[in-house]
Amino acid sequence: MTELANPLNLRGIEFTEYASPDSDFMENAFYGFGFSKTKKFKGRDIDYFNQNDIHFLLNNEQAGFSKEFAKSHGPAICSMGWRVDDADFAFEEAVKRGAKSAENADNKLPYPAIYGIGDSLIYFIDKFGAEGSIYEDDFEDIAEPVLKEEKGFLRVDHLTNNVHQGTMEYWSNFYKDIFGFSDVRYFDIKGEKTALVSYALQSPCGTFCLPINEGKGKKNNQIDEYLDEYNGPGVQHLAFISKDLLGSLDKLDKDIIDTLNIVPEYYDDVFDRIPWVKEDHQRIREHQVLVDSQKENSYLLQIFTKNIFGPIFIEMIQRVDDQGFGEGNFTALFKSIELNQMERGVL
Repeated sequence: MTELANPLNLRGIEFTEYASPDSDFMENAFYGFGFSKTKKFKGRDIDYFNQNDIHFLLNNEQAGFSKEFAKSHGPAICSMGWRVDDADFAFEEAVKRGAKSAENADNKLPYPAIYGIGDSLIYFIDKFGAEGSIYEDDFEDIAEPVLKEEKGFLRVDHLTNNVHQGTMEYWSNFYKDIFGFSDVRYFDIKGEKTALVSYALQSPCGTFCLPINEGKGKKNNQIDEYLDEYNGPGVQHLAFISKDLLGSLDKLDKDIIDTLNIVPEYYDDVFDRIPWVKEDHQRIREHQVLVDSQKENSYLLQIFTKNIFGPIFIEMIQRVDDQGFGEGNFTALFKSIELNQMERGVL
């Protein structure tokens, strides 16, 4: 790009907004991950959940954008709030660069917004840090807060979108041209029966990544299964970062949060390939955590839930000087997802 590297002055993720026909289940899942419910949007049926710098909104409104989004997609991530220096400037600059304004979206939140992948919304939020907080100004405390022990999840590391075959490059260019995202990885992943390709984009502020996947070949691959169930493109998963993933997993509510089964032979040689992992190897195996490394003395630990909100799942990750995406685990992970698809009769 010839323009500024960060043309909208993007500074990170402020919130993720959920909508669901069954909000009770979604709420319980948040509790299972250690989120507390403490506030409600003033004058609206929108609950606020928080854990460290992860902020979730659960929209229970009975009319308007979020309700229609949930009717179309089922349990869904219908919008995100992104931090910027100046919300009005970011909105105007995004529209000037080709984004579609969402200012006429029915009953949307009172922040400037554009449409993103799958006609979800991206809000621009300029009240954070030293500027204050939308949660102090626009929300009010609820009479009976639900306080849960936090599980050590600090912030959203990345969020991955699935799109239709043939549109991955279009959406990659959308985020690059409008926001200034840059390519950091390209993946071409093959399993036993299916395949996918993926661009991983990094935000210009360097605080989060946005991988975009599309399937390859037959329509029974995991990406196209998601598109069929979700009724279109959208967020496939969020990744929470933890400083102590094994400690976080010890605290998870296993009655609510179910993680993918990893083939046992995965652990036959992983610690021979990555011998500098400091965490207890047996605990890693018992939790079925995946391990990867980009270079000596750096590594990451990661684990994936099974589908929780419709076809949406959660990744939990710990980085030890490693900024990869677990590339060395892709084949094992892909096979695990295929195994889960076979158990459900999709493959």
